Amino acid sequence: MNAIRVVGVLYKPQTPKALALAQAISEAVGPGRESWMGPVDGDDSHANDRLRETDLIVTVGGDGTILRAAQAAVAHDVPLLGVNMGRLGFMTELRAAEALERLPRFLEGRGWVEERSMLKVQAFSADDAAQPAGSPWRNALNDAVLGRGAAPRLISVRALIDGALLTSYRADAVIVSAAAGSTGYNLSAGGPILDPGAREMVLKPVAPHVGLATAVVLPSSASVELVVESHDGAVLSVDGFLNQQVPKGDGVRIRSGCKKARFLREGDRRDFYANLTRRLGFEGGMGAGRAIFY
Repeated sequence: MNAIRVVGVLYKPQTPKALALAQAISEAVGPGRESWMGPVDGDDSHANDRLRETDLIVTVGGDGTILRAAQAAVAHDVPLLGVNMGRLGFMTELRAAEALERLPRFLEGRGWVEERSMLKVQAFSADDAAQPAGSPWRNALNDAVLGRGAAPRLISVRALIDGALLTSYRADAVIVSAAAGSTGYNLSAGGPILDPGAREMVLKPVAPHVGLATAVVLPSSASVELVVESHDGAVLSVDGFLNQQVPKGDGVRIRSGCKKARFLREGDRRDFYANLTRRLGFEGGMGAGRAIFY
């Protein structure tokens, strides 16, 4: 990693402590470097105007803050350094209490870059289902979820892999997650945890009543289509913050994207496994803490 010249600091605006720490980080960038800062919210224009000249984005919040920042950063190949002020922090590198102390090492270029695969997601209508047309493709670092929305009823979803029918689900939702998202909604629904560097995708229904109940791990070459069959339609959520109505007959395409999110790291590459149970809220050690059964 080369030395850092321009640093952007994006923080979670709903957390006053995140703003205070973001200001302290921006001030600590030091002489000879330039910094800018802003909230991660619905308007990313403040970041997009500066990203072409930015060498590093520091996020102050949690994994949700990183998901929002990644949408802007990936287009310009800018690495992210996450400071965790949330609960889990699977994608963050620093704890809030140590951020100011360890920041200079990263600014001097001592870290290494971890790349994580992303998904690309496109909603399409029944009229163009057989064609490449549809809404714009969107990047997802965590997952794409087709769910029931506010309606208190199961949704019916037909799942096709590379054009071949897999099954028709009746469930609360259907998740397609990337490796980063495997420790999120996918995990809470009983899906597998993927290695952070994996390019595979996980297809997992949530509370299925009819259809395949187990998760399916798909290669990066696979193309997934989810077609809504329920009368009330469904809601598409991308990384938890884009919500789009998908009427009956319409659907969603999900593929492994060519873009990758880049994270600045300093620790051992095995830290993901060493810290996995701690980040899930369990105690370490043989037989300690609780176990998860599915």
